[in-house]
Amino acid sequence: MSNKVLKRFIAMGALLAGGLLAMGNSPAWGQEEINRIVKTKVAPVYPDLARRMNITGVVKVQITVATNGSVKNAKLVGGHPVFANAALDAVKKWRFETATQESTGVVQFRFDPPQ
Repeated sequence: MSNKVLKRFIAMGALLAGGLLAMGNSPAWGQEEINRIVKTKVAPVYPDLARRMNITGVVKVQITVATNGSVKNAKLVGGHPVFANAALDAVKKWRFETATQESTGVVQFRFDPPQ
């Protein structure tokens, strides 16, 4: 198998796997793996490019939550690049319960084309 064919096969497999992982009725939603209660969640906007291409995907974002409950830092740690900015923009608007210390965790967003 040529290198070019192998790369295409891997890329298609990654897209297919992302599509199989994407679930739910909402075009995009986030699931947190952080030990703070979320008070306000903002859903990411499904990108127009992804809508035109009818693609699905998953994005993982590592966040640091300040003591006041705001997201202090958000960093992409994996996922489909088409959805990265939408996930980062949304999670920065999330608000958590207050605490005495900062918290760090990973939030996963799954994107499905709107019905």
